[in-house]
Amino acid sequence: MNGTSFRSDIRYWLRQGNTINHLLFWNIVVFLVMGILYVIGRISPSTGFISVFLYDQLSLHATLPALIIRPWGLLTYMFTHVDIFHVLFNMLNLYWFGNLFRSFLGNHRVLPLYLLGGLSGGLVYLLVYNLAFPGFDSTMIGASASVMALLIACATKIPNYEVGLLFIGAIRIKWVALAIIVLDLLSITKGNTGGIVAHMGGALVGFVYIKLLDNGTDICQPLIWLFNRRLRVEGGKRTKRSFRPKKSPLRVVKPQQEENKQLRLDQLLDKINDKGIESLSPEEKAWLKKMSQE
Repeated sequence: MNGTSFRSDIRYWLRQGNTINHLLFWNIVVFLVMGILYVIGRISPSTGFISVFLYDQLSLHATLPALIIRPWGLLTYMFTHVDIFHVLFNMLNLYWFGNLFRSFLGNHRVLPLYLLGGLSGGLVYLLVYNLAFPGFDSTMIGASASVMALLIACATKIPNYEVGLLFIGAIRIKWVALAIIVLDLLSITKGNTGGIVAHMGGALVGFVYIKLLDNGTDICQPLIWLFNRRLRVEGGKRTKRSFRPKKSPLRVVKPQQEENKQLRLDQLLDKINDKGIESLSPEEKAWLKKMSQE
């Protein structure tokens, strides 16, 4: 019974039309699989090669020969973690700043920027390692570059937006982003050089993306178009899936005016969910503000 309820909760959570939920889900699933295989390998050493093999396949290798053999590593590395604090830190930041990005710029831009940030971080990592340490095959895993892209995009788009931090209180997001970048740069000589330069690659994409978007160029548009083609209903018709909360079984009869208000509210909330609050016109924002005060 509990297992059935848990699966139902997961399905309901994933059907909310929030890409951040899906990214969290797959990152956590990969982490759990890697962890379980590692524990099995410790208990039964004869099976220990399985976790080593899987890590080797999912991570991004620095040398070009290794990359040619495992090109998918440029994509899979950004969904792979093996350290509990690594995945915890990345997932918390993905949840906080990913949902903030989604609320202002729309759900349809989340996955494209996550991927572009990860790809940029991976390419910078490959460039630095092949120039500084030619022939040395290091590996990299983690969603940090992708998360940095979302964080810096938020800090660039809404720099004065305040977030609450434990023990610190309210602080503008631009200072949070600046602090993370400075701490990364200060620790570059203390190890994890590849990871830190990958963070900078993701951060650069987040910054450039918003600057270009403000000028009317959306570099995520090709990926948005590609992913939208996959949103189809049975029979080949295209559709857009959006989350709608479960309705109460109690039906309340409303006057026609109230029905019209509710219909418009639902339409605007769907628009925010899909394209972000910035997609609303000044009239629509004013109407929502009026509704919130009633």
